Amino acid sequence: MHTRAMLDLGVRQDQLAVLLIDDDLVSREVTATVLTMNGYTVHTADHGAAALEVLAGGAFRPDVILVDAQMPGLSGAALIAELRSNSRGRIITVSGSNPPAEVTAAADGFLLKPLDVEALRKLLDGRAAQPALPASLGPDAPVISPETLAQLRVLMPERGVREIYQAIVGDLAYRIETLEKAAARGDLDEVRRLGHAIKGGCAMAGALQAARLGALIEGVSLEGAGNQSDNITPLLNDLRSAAAALKSMLDAELPA
Repeated sequence: MHTRAMLDLGVRQDQLAVLLIDDDLVSREVTATVLTMNGYTVHTADHGAAALEVLAGGAFRPDVILVDAQMPGLSGAALIAELRSNSRGRIITVSGSNPPAEVTAAADGFLLKPLDVEALRKLLDGRAAQPALPASLGPDAPVISPETLAQLRVLMPERGVREIYQAIVGDLAYRIETLEKAAARGDLDEVRRLGHAIKGGCAMAGALQAARLGALIEGVSLEGAGNQSDNITPLLNDLRSAAAALKSMLDAELPA
């Protein structure tokens, strides 16, 4: 089980406790950091069973449960039902794309990644409008969103910002290797899952080129069998280039 309380900075604007459930390391850590910096008390879990263990322990009683809509193992509507049996907190699904109807129907709300804290506040107040996916996820997307980078610099020291992007670069290297293996064996579900994870995690941190390619990889797995390896090879090459560009910008913008 991997759960931990995020750093308490003494800011308690909302006095809300949040349990964040997300199997993607980058997305989970960036979201937890942003929520903590905005006054929420946050615990994290990297899969459904771990979250249920947190709730069963009784020491942490969340007001809000943010749960990724697509995770391995116990997830979706089945996980939401278990969470309801063990908590009175509001359950909000988060995803980089629209989840199945039964998932949104089972939850108390839905937010698209990258998670916007103000949208979360509005949703908790019962007045949220759904945010659109970032328009900047196009072919001319910058390596890093200047707006996101500026926001992170306000929220944390330069060292912390660098650590976030270092984690993304390392995670991309692992994801690319795993994608190559999944494509070689024709595992379309795994290709789609990995593309979705790249899209969501990188978008949360404003790594827009990598997020865009993750979205394209998520889509290529839907085209049916036969030529996935041929289709995904150029995308993986582009993803390597995006990861290298991210590292170069990291070294230039946030030197160690």
